Amino acid sequence: MRPLGRNGLAVVLAALSMLGPFCIDAYLPAFPNIQASLGASAIEVQQSLTAYMLAFAAMVLWHGALSDAFGRRNVILVSLVLFAIGTVGCAAAHSVHYLWFFRVLQGISAGAGVVVGRAIIRDLYHDAEAARLLSLVTMIFAIAPAVAPIMGGFIVKYTDWRAIFLTLFAFAIGLFIVCWRRLPETLPVEKRQPFNPRFLARNYREILGSPLFHLKSGIVALNFAGLFVYITAAPVMLPNQLHLGPDQFGWLFIPSVAGIFTGALAANRIAGRMTFSRQIGIGFCFLLTPAGCNVLYHLFMPPSVPWSVVPMFFYTFGMSVVAPAATLLALDLFPHIRGTVASCQSFETTLMGAIVAGVVAPALADSVLWLAAGQLLFTSSALMLWLVARGYRQRMALDAAKQQ
Repeated sequence: MRPLGRNGLAVVLAALSMLGPFCIDAYLPAFPNIQASLGASAIEVQQSLTAYMLAFAAMVLWHGALSDAFGRRNVILVSLVLFAIGTVGCAAAHSVHYLWFFRVLQGISAGAGVVVGRAIIRDLYHDAEAARLLSLVTMIFAIAPAVAPIMGGFIVKYTDWRAIFLTLFAFAIGLFIVCWRRLPETLPVEKRQPFNPRFLARNYREILGSPLFHLKSGIVALNFAGLFVYITAAPVMLPNQLHLGPDQFGWLFIPSVAGIFTGALAANRIAGRMTFSRQIGIGFCFLLTPAGCNVLYHLFMPPSVPWSVVPMFFYTFGMSVVAPAATLLALDLFPHIRGTVASCQSFETTLMGAIVAGVVAPALADSVLWLAAGQLLFTSSALMLWLVARGYRQRMALDAAKQQ
């Protein structure tokens, strides 16, 4: 087997990470069609997304531990097989309850790429080089949220919603072939951890009992929630507030993804040239300014294109500047069990996404002003976590110095 080079590895890891957003964004424009086809209510179709997110969050907690015990490559390959089965099941579903079941199977398997991909990067690279590769993966991955809703809208317009899942099935099969042939194993057998309840309980207790981990992980989760509240509200907000059709979802997703891409590019360029603390501070300037301006605009003006969606570019730019630094700072808290740390980190982000999809977005979707206010609240809370984390770390260092 000829292993992938640096750029090839970035492409494959980004493609694996794309499974998650494709599962969410591609079928959002098809909600009315799914509702009509399966004879379901709007809330039942919405809950297919919640079912996916909850399953994703629950299983993402274990992908890293499994990869620490059985190897990164093995977990990736098995997850792709399960994802393909779940995707075919979604395409064949004849009732909304069957759709829920196979969405759960998708959720169980789709998160492996994100979690194990981070562990693979940290296995192979350190510090600035790891940050560069992580931002490169983010740049490539950013294609998915832009392409997925547009692709889904056109598929629904010209064919049938089931074709969305058949397209995802083909994508998963192609990825499996590439990973089977080219993806290297980055965790040698001698460095693997035992997979037994006592050892796992100790690791999870160590990670989840760390206030510093929750503070740093919460930064990424809350900033993501500020974006995700718009994404999950899109099926209601775009047609009702901005009067856009299913093939016009790009008005929201293209600025958002352009910001993710350019922010990741900026993070790639500044990696190693400044401290992570300064990088995160710059990112928050980009997060808070557009979120605040969006609230002010909708206090006095009605929702309109493009002004209601332009701030998303700057928000996601800041999100992509903050995320690599905050992610690596969290991973480095427990370097001997990075896979498990990556799982816990992804669990918190996904759980927050599930709460947003199931509770927050439905409550705010009928008002762009409330969506903007929700986004501002999420990123302001993330800033508070960062400030508390810095103070906590400084206090820990001071206590350690006193003890010496």
